[in-house]
Amino acid sequence: MKVACVQMNSGADKAANVAAAAELTRRAAAAGARLVVLPETWTFKGGRDGFAAAAEAADGPSNTTLARMAAELGVYVLAGSIYEASERADRFFNTSVLFDPAGTAVAAYRKIHLFDAVAGAKVYRESDDLLPGESLVTAQVDGLTVGLTICYDLRFPELYRGLALRGARLLLVPSAFTEATGRDHWEVLLRARAIENGCFVAAAGQWGLHAGDRLCHGRSMIVDPWGVVLAVAADGVGMCVADLDLGAVERVRRQLPVLDHRRPGLYRSWE
Repeated sequence: MKVACVQMNSGADKAANVAAAAELTRRAAAAGARLVVLPETWTFKGGRDGFAAAAEAADGPSNTTLARMAAELGVYVLAGSIYEASERADRFFNTSVLFDPAGTAVAAYRKIHLFDAVAGAKVYRESDDLLPGESLVTAQVDGLTVGLTICYDLRFPELYRGLALRGARLLLVPSAFTEATGRDHWEVLLRARAIENGCFVAAAGQWGLHAGDRLCHGRSMIVDPWGVVLAVAADGVGMCVADLDLGAVERVRRQLPVLDHRRPGLYRSWE
């Protein structure tokens, strides 16, 4: 299976972002990708004062554009994430939706872990604007079980282990990793999640400056179950593409059967 991770430099202009995503999705499909992964908050990377205007329903116009593209191109598309409107006017979900080649939404995941942290000199408090999701989500892509996550989730290995135990062979990580953390942590964390679960990882990132003073790391990446980086996007808008040897998951898990060697009863006693 060939997978593409699209790297964007989304800004405050939603129409421009949607047009850019559509063009990059088309290019990814032309490169042979069966699954196209877009980055986190691909429709809007502006200031907090623009969140309410940018928010949509999960089946709103931006995602509908990608659903139509999935159907037109005959590919799966992970619509990275959008700010999804909630019942509260001042709070939103960070939501990722997977579309199949018919343009049907087959899964939706709301980001569980909210980024309340300091990165470089910048203070981030996603919980001021966002509501956390509550559910692990897997889906099928041509019979392959994929696990859905978003950005800061990457720092919580228990989430990825849970997805692997639910059958995930490919872990999807649409992101907008900061440059301050990404230059030291991004590749390390992606490879660790792949290695410890014997899974492929496909991580599509935002790149460059947005909202005036927020810098994203980019380096969208695809990693195999042994932790080898198969493809990485260069700085700038673009993509990386890799052909996944799906048999590698079983081969690695036979060599290193860590999922079989777990002792969950013991772990629970530590909490």
